Amino acid sequence: MNALEGLRILDFSRVLAGPFCTMLLADFGADVIKVEHPQRGDDTRHWHPPIAGELSAYFLSVNRNKRSLTLDLKTAEGQEIAHQLALKSDVVIENFKVDGLKPYKLDYHSLKDAAPHLVYCSITGYGQDSPYSNRPGYDYVIQGQSGLMSITGQANGEPHKVGVAIADVLTGLFAANAIQTALLHREQTGDGQYIDIALLDAQIAALVNVASNYLISDKTPPRHGNAHPNIVPYEAVPSKDGMFIVAVGNDKQFRACCNVIGQPNLADNPNYATNPARVANRTQLMEILNPIFQTQSTTFWIEKLLAAGVPSGEINDIPAALNTPHAKARHLVESVELADGTIAKLLAPIQKLSKTPPDIHTPPPILGQHTDQILKSILGYNEEKIATYRNKGII
Repeated sequence: MNALEGLRILDFSRVLAGPFCTMLLADFGADVIKVEHPQRGDDTRHWHPPIAGELSAYFLSVNRNKRSLTLDLKTAEGQEIAHQLALKSDVVIENFKVDGLKPYKLDYHSLKDAAPHLVYCSITGYGQDSPYSNRPGYDYVIQGQSGLMSITGQANGEPHKVGVAIADVLTGLFAANAIQTALLHREQTGDGQYIDIALLDAQIAALVNVASNYLISDKTPPRHGNAHPNIVPYEAVPSKDGMFIVAVGNDKQFRACCNVIGQPNLADNPNYATNPARVANRTQLMEILNPIFQTQSTTFWIEKLLAAGVPSGEINDIPAALNTPHAKARHLVESVELADGTIAKLLAPIQKLSKTPPDIHTPPPILGQHTDQILKSILGYNEEKIATYRNKGII
């Protein structure tokens, strides 16, 4: 049995942050009903190529283990269907603009009296009470506003975004955590509650030690490229045939590193003997280390450093990362059969639980694949009523 089996989530979210959140919960057995527009569906259905069968790779990445219900929320009948489903759900999640569902009476305040048990999560760019609340929330913009881009990129270059929509992903994680906390509280008290999650809040929270550096020192954190602001050497370094990462986390590891490269005296030099000294003399130290690393191959140095207990590793591209012995041993990629018979490879759930592990029990759905099933089993609609709604374009 999956840990969240029996839990019903009505999902009005689209694109990435909300769908990523509900996918995580669906992996553990929650019944996620993904509400989509009858003609368009989730925007990411159209974000291709690449595509597998009729589903875009983007849509496939965050919609496994869900059921698709098509519904036109601009119609009174569509709103009534959504309202009935909300009352029979444990969780409602949405990422409309602030008050975007209020005209349909599907906002938290419109539902809470009739469903006091409901856990309701709103994901927006800036939260419900920010002076920016009416702005659209897009990951790229959030990366810029949060300060993340100011610390990403080469030291003397321009700010850079992270290569994946990291603010959306982090927001989905925060939302999933908050929903499960609210469900535990409901288990204890019987009361649901409202959850307000903002992309900008999540990305700022994820600055962790870098934000703390500023708060403690009152100094603006600079960009360090591939280097670490508080630890040296902890960065990408050149080898004879490319680059690799050396991550010296303490003075013992630095001494071991110095022995590997044939420079044991460096570990006793007062300019480099302690981490604070190495941070203060970062440039001089790296001017010594980099030419030495360039004398041998990446494989040579990684093997020698790891044998000496010094953390180091390759800089893989995506194909290499997904085909490492680690990825294979940990089953990070799984093949699934889509509704049209297409076999597609997906990233698999990564949490390893001994008793209630997550799994891929159903593939990402085609648009409206489960509409009839949901309306019959949950709301008791007959085929005639469903056909009438479909002919009117409501579903």
